[in-house]
Amino acid sequence: MQAKDSNPPDGGYGWVVVVSAFMVMGFTVAVLKTFGLFFVEIQQHFEELASSTSWITSVTVAIFHLGAPVASSLCAQYTHRTVVITGGLLAFSGMALGFFGFNMVWMYATTGFLQGLGISFSWTPAISIVSHYFSKKRALANAIASAGECAFAFMFGPFFQWLISQYGWKGALLIIGGIQLNVCVCGGLMRPLASSCLLKARHCETEIPPGNSASRRDKEDKSPITHKTFNWMLVRRPEFVLYAIFGILAAMSFFVPPLFLVPLSYSLGIDESWTSTLLSILAIVDFGGRLLCGWYANLHVTKTIHLLAMTITLMSTSLMLLPLANNYVSLAIFTGFYGFFFGTTVSIHITVLADVVGMPEFDSALGLFMLIRSTGGFVGPPLAGLIVDVAGNYRAGFYMAGATLALSTGFLIFLDRLQQRKKRASKIRTKQEKSTLPYPSLHILKHQ
Repeated sequence: MQAKDSNPPDGGYGWVVVVSAFMVMGFTVAVLKTFGLFFVEIQQHFEELASSTSWITSVTVAIFHLGAPVASSLCAQYTHRTVVITGGLLAFSGMALGFFGFNMVWMYATTGFLQGLGISFSWTPAISIVSHYFSKKRALANAIASAGECAFAFMFGPFFQWLISQYGWKGALLIIGGIQLNVCVCGGLMRPLASSCLLKARHCETEIPPGNSASRRDKEDKSPITHKTFNWMLVRRPEFVLYAIFGILAAMSFFVPPLFLVPLSYSLGIDESWTSTLLSILAIVDFGGRLLCGWYANLHVTKTIHLLAMTITLMSTSLMLLPLANNYVSLAIFTGFYGFFFGTTVSIHITVLADVVGMPEFDSALGLFMLIRSTGGFVGPPLAGLIVDVAGNYRAGFYMAGATLALSTGFLIFLDRLQQRKKRASKIRTKQEKSTLPYPSLHILKHQ
């Protein structure tokens, strides 16, 4: 059961939910973002190619997206809290079992499949419940919640590097799995909005005379409690389809830079201790970009879809320039530019989805969007790995990511024009209906 979002709290306990979501992002997506630190270790241990090793991240990303509709459906039947707790247990299982590291297929199944499902079951309901708790401050609330992955990635970079040096990559996975159990605690704090609606429904019942059964049924029909079902028919809406295509292309690029940033730095002869700081720099500027963009979007000065198109363009440009780096300083500068624009993009792309479909369909749209976007996340890392193997240089992966992002901007432009055309058509119809309204009818309405 869920409440209609006609009057979300826009504060109060909602900020507790935001902080909980902030922590969930850190314990899940931040781990995925810093998994590049394990890339070389796992590749050398199993003596595999970059394309084969990158399938671990590819499977994680794909399952993260594919599990979103399932997570959304479970949220509709149970609660966001229950699904987040389940996600925490799955994430722990994936890392803990990855500790055994029997072979590459085992890694695909554990740190790939189970970890991806755990992230999906944690991330999807966490970001969804934040959007339900906020309306006017939704962009800012989403930005703060999503910033959790940056804050934790900043700490996880050097921390994971230290864990690997002290306990090996297998021991590090086991410890990280234990840390991810904290997702269950965060999920317990995500109080369902439906609880307040139940109180309202009971209040309504006390106001209805006992004998008036018809009125009672009327009130129950208008109760704010509804049984939500997953709406698969959103795929028939052109606006959603255009945004989903944008999501596919963006996902092909999003997970490539963090995966190859560490190997690229090694190929430039940068020391391991300095390499981990690149991930910290990436996290800091990412964090700043999210909060700044969320604050700016909350001012409603610029249309969010226009802001998203601009940030995607700038991120694409920074990715095309990043391979030009030839030492630590230049690599750190270009990494900073990429991280900042990545943060601005991620802080508002879920808000844009809510604007495109509306809040009544948001849960279904989020699940479907993640499902469709999974194709990009699944294809992106292996394709980049294949390009790297063929080119013999990690720079090629960044060029591929930048070009794909540039292509995705075109679909945002098409979507914006479609929305503007429909808005103009709606205004014209409204004017025509007003002009054809007979004056006698207006006179009668006035005296009624």
